[in-house]
Amino acid sequence: MSNSTKRYQNLAINEALSRIYRYPIACKELSLILRRAYNKVPKNLQSLIFQDTLTAFRLLPVVQTCNAVSAAHLLLQSAEAALPKQKKNLAATEFKQAMVAHKRRCKARQEEEGSVQLPQDVLVHVFSFLDMQSLVSVGLVSWSCNLAASDSHLWQTHYAIFFGNSDNPLKTKEQHSRREIDMLLKEDTTAKSCIDWREAFKRAYIGNSSKKITSNRGFCGHCNAIVWLDNMKCSNTHCGVKSQNQQIKLVSLCQVVDYILDDPSSIASSSDSDSESDEESITSFWAYPKHLQ
Repeated sequence: MSNSTKRYQNLAINEALSRIYRYPIACKELSLILRRAYNKVPKNLQSLIFQDTLTAFRLLPVVQTCNAVSAAHLLLQSAEAALPKQKKNLAATEFKQAMVAHKRRCKARQEEEGSVQLPQDVLVHVFSFLDMQSLVSVGLVSWSCNLAASDSHLWQTHYAIFFGNSDNPLKTKEQHSRREIDMLLKEDTTAKSCIDWREAFKRAYIGNSSKKITSNRGFCGHCNAIVWLDNMKCSNTHCGVKSQNQQIKLVSLCQVVDYILDDPSSIASSSDSDSESDEESITSFWAYPKHLQ
């Protein structure tokens, strides 16, 4: 087995496809791998990539989210661009069948659920278990989900996870400076509750390149591999390192492809500027559709 095949298997894309909250990102990774690496890897790895592509289409009806459909469309485009004719036709057939099944399931689900909605406090509690990217995504589902996903307390928690201290939001062009907020907090103990933590997180996130995360992946120094992240921590149960001691370096989708083709040490030593079109990814990441604004 070649090194590139081992590294691809370490990415656990097949497993990620079966998880609703990781499905869109796994599809995007597959799309980029097809376009940038498919013709450069051994035939056995090409076979794995193709099988994972078919698996992605077959699982689409189960996922039933707008992000998943968009990601599957992107994957189809990449498959049509990179795969040979016979495999391209198989992929297109799987996608068409998946879309038919997806629409049928969506229609049946809408008829079953009707207008039943969970109370806002229940939604907020459920959303408290989501990571940051999933919280942003779930806000696109409906008005009620958008309202619950914008809860300030949820974003205060994620602010603390990403930036270390939720008492002092990072300085931005359109917000108070650290000193101003410190003075405000001293003068009024309720000021902290008046901060729009989602907006504070958004501005700090966009303004801090070291915290940008566009793929929910990171390079774990202990595992010497690219891993899935759970709230900025390595998700591998065998990692064996306490969360505060983990050496995690955020990686982009392009770096995931480079990881397959190159030695892992090149990812560990690369700079954050290696990410392709990060600004576009971050901007679109926070862009809610017009019907939710």
